[in-house]
Amino acid sequence: MIRVGAVNIDTSHPLGFGEVMERDTRAGYVGVYNDSFRDDREVEGFMRRFGLEKRCGTLEELADMCDIGFVHGCDWDDHLRCAVPFIRKGKPVFIDKPLVGNLEDCGRVEELVRSGAVILGASSARYAVEIQEFLAVPEEERGQTVQVFGTAGVDEFNYGIHIAEALAGILGSGFTSVQYLGRGQRGEKYSESYFLTHKSGASAIFNTFTGTWQPFVITVMTTKKTYHFQMDSSRLYGALLEQVCNYMEGRAHILADTEELLESVRVMLAATASRKKAGKPVAVEDLDKDGPCYDGRRFWKEYGGAAGVMYGNL
Repeated sequence: MIRVGAVNIDTSHPLGFGEVMERDTRAGYVGVYNDSFRDDREVEGFMRRFGLEKRCGTLEELADMCDIGFVHGCDWDDHLRCAVPFIRKGKPVFIDKPLVGNLEDCGRVEELVRSGAVILGASSARYAVEIQEFLAVPEEERGQTVQVFGTAGVDEFNYGIHIAEALAGILGSGFTSVQYLGRGQRGEKYSESYFLTHKSGASAIFNTFTGTWQPFVITVMTTKKTYHFQMDSSRLYGALLEQVCNYMEGRAHILADTEELLESVRVMLAATASRKKAGKPVAVEDLDKDGPCYDGRRFWKEYGGAAGVMYGNL
């Protein structure tokens, strides 16, 4: 069994991932380190639920007892602090979405990878069963992809990154520019649209939605037909973890490399930059480190402040 260390059980992902691993038995949580907003009662509940061996006092201690670390904290500005102890011990680390939230941290990730770090991630939507099934149809049958439309809902970045990664899962890396198209709004709830160009000649449009959960819905127009599907959320974690386990066991996998994951972050940064420029297209390669970024610490405070008990009664 692949021994997994959990770092900061902020969200529902540790529970959802743990349930999938429990059914599949290829991997399982063995230890936890938590210095985030979940209290001792919740950490103890998480440990009971999955039969963890130990709550570790340091990240280094957790890294020593596992094969791979899973960084689950919702403050993406803190992800690299949590990942580095695993990297220093030569262990791979999975960083939950969003990988990072600013251009400077993108550069730090690239430096770590150049030094030999193995960083996996990030969004389960990239590996959705429905996307894999679409790509499994031979191109001569399904046609060349011309445009992809995708939706996501809850918030702009924490959930919006899902749809950016899903589009990359379909078209591959190579997005060149992003243009803000506009907003529809009713009261405090709103949806924003963005147009993306791709080096292949294809394009994409994605919608984020703030204030209400919305499903991941994809429409793909090819040179031969139109495909339309909604991702089954009950299968997303399994599709992702299958690929992580394949990697850990030395099997064939479809995990994106770190540069592909970072391109999705840059797409989102270009999206907010274009919005600030009233819809002027922004080239992904021309992003400025002093330009807009997503504040992970602020999101962590808001998320933690609104979070109810999730693990305390397990």
